[in-house]
Amino acid sequence: MADYLTVLTTTDTPEKAEALARGAVEARLAACAQISQPVTSVYRWEGAIETAAEWQVLFKTTAVRYEELEAHLREAHDYDTPEVIATPITHGSEDYLAWVVTETTIG
Repeated sequence: MADYLTVLTTTDTPEKAEALARGAVEARLAACAQISQPVTSVYRWEGAIETAAEWQVLFKTTAVRYEELEAHLREAHDYDTPEVIATPITHGSEDYLAWVVTETTIG
């Protein structure tokens, strides 16, 4: 398993995106969260094709903190089935990745 991850979620307002980002960073579940401007999502939900504007939130974290970050996002999110997708970081600046570890370590 990779030691470092990016974790992606989406939500339907910029305020909710910032709340998700701030909550995870305050809890040290992520070192950083970036909010992207609205994207257009097209998806099937309850038998219908939907189109919606959503804000993406990309978290930088460690594999050690992933389970707690996922639980936090599922708890804090108002979607029935929130997107929570983790992607391993295979390479990165040594200084930046050390900062991720420092910022997600409790104590």
